[in-house]
Amino acid sequence: MDATYSPPDTPLVILHEDAEVLLVDKPSGLLSVPGKGPDLADCLITRVQAAFPDALLVHRLDRDTSGVMIFALTPYAQRHLGLQFEKRMTRKTYVARVWGVPEEKSGTVDLPLIVDWPNRPRQMVCHETGKPAQTDWKVIKSDGKTARVKLFPKTGRSHQLRVHMLAIGHPILGDPFYATGEALAYPRLMLHSEELRFNHPQGGRSVKVRAKAPF
Repeated sequence: MDATYSPPDTPLVILHEDAEVLLVDKPSGLLSVPGKGPDLADCLITRVQAAFPDALLVHRLDRDTSGVMIFALTPYAQRHLGLQFEKRMTRKTYVARVWGVPEEKSGTVDLPLIVDWPNRPRQMVCHETGKPAQTDWKVIKSDGKTARVKLFPKTGRSHQLRVHMLAIGHPILGDPFYATGEALAYPRLMLHSEELRFNHPQGGRSVKVRAKAPF
C-alpha cells in the first residue's frame, strides 16, 4: 500500500488555535507522522509545523481516517494533553458508515486486540494476549444496505474501531484492510473523527471541538 501513497494536496484546515493548543481537520489519505523512507515524508505534522514550528505531536489518526486532531504548542501542553489521552480523560466521537444494518440500535464491543504480526499493520481480536479495548456504538440512520453510526472509543488501540465493527459483522465501508466485496468499493475509508473533548492545559476548562464528516 505504501508504494501508492499519494496524499491529498489540500490546505490546512484550522479548527481552533490558541497559545497552548492547535486543532486541525486531518484529510483522509494523509499520514499523521512520517513513514519510513522519503516517499512517506509528507504527513500532517510536517504540514502543521511548516505553519506552526512549535507544534508537538499528542496523538495520531490512521492514514485513511479524517477529522479532529490536536497538537500541543508548548511542551507543558504536550505533557498535559498526553496524560489526558493516557488516562482516558478525553472524549472522542467518530462517525462511520458500515456495511449492513445492526439489529440493535446501540451497543458496546468489548474485545481485546493485538497486532496480527504476519499481516501487520492489521490488528485482530485475541482473548489470550490482546490488550483490553472497548467501543460504544449507536446507529444514527440506515438505508437498508448500510448504516451510519457514531462510535465512542473508551480505549485507543490501533485500528480499534475498524476491527470492532468488523467483529460484529459490520465492517467500515472502504476499509482497505478489513472490508471485502461491495463494502470495499468506496472511494475512501468512511471513518471520521467528528469531535474531541479535552481539558484545556491552561486552566483546565472543558473544550469541545468538532469537524463535520465529509461523507
